[in-house]
Amino acid sequence: MANTILLALAPVFFVMALGYGAGRFGIVENHHVDGFNTLVMSFALPASLFAATASASRGELLVQAPLFAIFGGVMLLIYLAWYAIARLFLATGKVGASVQALTVAFPNLGGVGLPIASSLLGATGPVSVAVAMAAGSILVTPITLVVAEMGSLKEDGAVKTPGAPMFDALRRALTKPIVLGPALGILLSLCSVTLNPVIESCLMVIGQAAAGVALFLTGLVLSAQSFEFNWKIVGATALADIVRPLLMVAIVLLLPVPFEIARTAILFAAVPAGFFGIFFAVSYRLDSSTVGSMVIGSTIVSIMTMAIAIAAMFP
Repeated sequence: MANTILLALAPVFFVMALGYGAGRFGIVENHHVDGFNTLVMSFALPASLFAATASASRGELLVQAPLFAIFGGVMLLIYLAWYAIARLFLATGKVGASVQALTVAFPNLGGVGLPIASSLLGATGPVSVAVAMAAGSILVTPITLVVAEMGSLKEDGAVKTPGAPMFDALRRALTKPIVLGPALGILLSLCSVTLNPVIESCLMVIGQAAAGVALFLTGLVLSAQSFEFNWKIVGATALADIVRPLLMVAIVLLLPVPFEIARTAILFAAVPAGFFGIFFAVSYRLDSSTVGSMVIGSTIVSIMTMAIAIAAMFP
């Protein structure tokens, strides 16, 4: 068991440490990471999610439907909980609160979940990760994108017609590659449209870079920030690493969820806070130090919580 946990977690923290060290020692520029950010969010991750979902058979995808539903529901609950806390008690602006909520609610499935799922779940691991990430990309991410896009439109003063900012923000959010990729992949799979092997191979080449580059970039961005330690970081870490998996445990115990789906959902819920919040903060020129500290705190604590989840769910 110790060897299984080590094999699952060591590569994740090793690549993040590489990115952190590269930025801290000036080997790679850690203040201007827009190119890396675009590579991950507009190319590598969307291609990976599209290929994984589109190449799955209709039956395989339907088996994962409960995972999509319960995982998406848990993320939405955690998202709304932190957004309310940030707005009501922490005096955080709408865009900042939405980015923080996304960080806490959406686990780092692309960087941490994918290698762990591949190690523990075998051939079904990438499909399960893709379905869980699709739930976040389709159900949770657009909320943050809409809030951020509305903030950008208001700052630019580009839209004057009443009601138009919401429409424009929604249109821009839903046309982002990170949203379109998994949505189109699921649609093709459900329609039993077979992905051309040449196209699938081409997408997998760029998609295979997603996990490694995302982890490296996470460490790189974190290397440019000083770690904040306050009650906000403690609360976010507790919500992401303790409340989220416990909430998932409660849901799978209450609902008639198949055992394989249940333990996969619990494992994914124990994954630390995700990097989407950091990347969105970079994209929209927001202060990323708070969300970066949330990711650092959650990642450190997850060494213990994920080890417990792996030991309990995969004896």
